[in-house]
Amino acid sequence: MSADTFTTAIFLITAVIAAGVLISAIFPVVYQMAGTFSAAGHASDQQIRTNIQIVLDVANQSQPQYVRVWIKNTGSVRIPVADIQRSDVFCGDAGNFNRMSLATTGSLGNGQWTYVLTNPTTSNSWNPGDTLEVDAYTTTIIPSDPVYFQFVLPNGISTSDTFTVSTTP
Repeated sequence: MSADTFTTAIFLITAVIAAGVLISAIFPVVYQMAGTFSAAGHASDQQIRTNIQIVLDVANQSQPQYVRVWIKNTGSVRIPVADIQRSDVFCGDAGNFNRMSLATTGSLGNGQWTYVLTNPTTSNSWNPGDTLEVDAYTTTIIPSDPVYFQFVLPNGISTSDTFTVSTTP
């Protein structure tokens, strides 16, 4: 009788230790997965609520290397100015475009772009409903060919358009 009690006690102790080992091995993985799912959910939410749309683009035949594009924030989130400055701009002839760099001086050099918030409600973000004016300069534009322009935010949201050079000054 005491042998049965002793065997049952050993099995019970072994089961408690095994359950503790199993819980200590699984809990950190579950905790890490919850953090990953939370971060992925937040990033997806930001992407879903972010939307931008090109409303007008112009390149003049007398100076086709200068392109002006107006982009509207049609989403429901504010886009910080820092994100605008980290954005990618691609511009040029439809078959020969390049990634451009943000101009740090007042004048635009080849392969550079600059921006102005045309109707800002605050100075530190691009709010829903505000328009961003982007000026770009590139020598890859040929007046008879279509011009390609793409604006990509750091979170991957982008807008693009292909247009022709205007014949009006």
